[in-house]
Formats: sequence, C-alpha cells, structure tokens
Amino acid sequence: MLETVDLTIRFGGHVAVDRVSCRFEPGTLTSIVGPNGAGKTTYFNLISGQLPASEGRVLLDGQDLTALPAPLRTRRGLGRAFQLTQLFPNLTVLENVRLAVQARRGGGLDLLRVWLDRKTWIAEARELLAQVQLADKADAHAAALPHGDQRKLEVALLMALDPKVYMFDEPTAGMSVDDVPVILDLIRALKERKDRTILLVEHKMDVVRELSDRIVVLHNGQLVADGEPAAVIASPVVQQAYLGVVPEEEVA
Repeated sequence: MLETVDLTIRFGGHVAVDRVSCRFEPGTLTSIVGPNGAGKTTYFNLISGQLPASEGRVLLDGQDLTALPAPLRTRRGLGRAFQLTQLFPNLTVLENVRLAVQARRGGGLDLLRVWLDRKTWIAEARELLAQVQLADKADAHAAALPHGDQRKLEVALLMALDPKVYMFDEPTAGMSVDDVPVILDLIRALKERKDRTILLVEHKMDVVRELSDRIVVLHNGQLVADGEPAAVIASPVVQQAYLGVVPEEEVA
C-alpha cells in the first residue's frame, strides 16, 4: 500500500536520509528504530510531506505522492501523529475531534448540510474521546490538558481521519505509566483490523517487540536491517548501531 523508492534528503552536505527503499503492506505494523540522529523522524517527514525529498518517490496504492504537500497527502490517506503534539489549543477537546470528523466526511461551505450533520459529527467525536479515555474532558480547552492527555487527543484526531496509513512518532513519549496502556491498546486495536498500514517510530524496545510484525532499522540515514523482530534485534548490526553492543571479535 505504501512504498518509498530511493527516498533521500540532503541538508547542505549532510545526507539525513540516504536512498531508503521500503514497502509497507496493509494489515502490518512496522517499527522504525535506530539511534538518535539516525533519520527516523526525518524519514517520517518525507513520507507525510513535512519535508520535500531531494530524490526518490513516495507511493500510496501505486499513486505518486512525492510532489503533493502534506494536506493533500492526508486527503489521500496518510495520517500522522507527531512527536510533538499538533492540536488546536484554543478549541475544546470535543471541537478538535469534531473538526477532524467533519474534514473526513467532507463538511465544507454548505451551511445547511453542516448544521444538519453537526449532531452526527459530534456523536462520533464523543465516541472517539471515550475510546481514548477523554470523555470527561470534552469541554476542556486542548491547551489546558496535561501532556499525556494531549497525546491521547492527538491519537483521537488521527483516528477521526481514519487514514489508510497510520504513522505514530513516539506516541507514548512523555506519558505517565498509567496513560501508556491506553495508547498501546488503541494501536493494537487498529492492527487487529487488518486493513490499515501502521508505522511506528519508538525507542522503547519492549513496545517494539510486543507490537511489531517487522522492524526496519535506520543508521546514519541508511536502511541497515529489515525483517522479523527477533531476527533483526539479534543481528550484529543492530546490536552495535542501536543497542551499543560491541561484537566479541572487536573486544578481543
């Protein structure tokens, strides 16, 4: 469903992502891991359109999205949750999600239709807030939420868009121990649908091991490993590049 072909970006003389080719199939969850500075978030930014590629292509269902800006890629089915929350801070929690539902359902400038459909959109938004355990904070302003609740709200926004591809960039970063299971359960539920492609950038290896069907490892902007979790985690290149384990022959 989603494919990158020789995807590359340069910042001056620095190659941050270097000719990464990968195909991501529906019904699978792929974790993208690597040490700090490996190019993981930059790779996400290239896929979702936050950064323009220096070379290469991004394809979704065989259609080339490379020249499209981020909003049009979202309309084509790429959904992105950011490492730093992206919300409408001065709107209520409910209105944040309602707008995402309205955007997906195509509520435009027809004021009569907007008025007639508003109850349906609000009902769906409330259902999504219940799923992320924010139903009791529907009337609070997004800016007033603690960090963990803002992350849950962003996941609700992403679910409201119901994209073909879900892209999670460290979805549990900065969350309390009590909040983390809520997000992980939602990702598990999306995975069980078997009709969506899920990409996950995550540093917590216990989360990666549990959720992933596949692991892709980036190091210095290059793809250095790709395969089933157990095999990738055990490979020497990952032990050295990601986990910092020095091979025995080098120690000797």
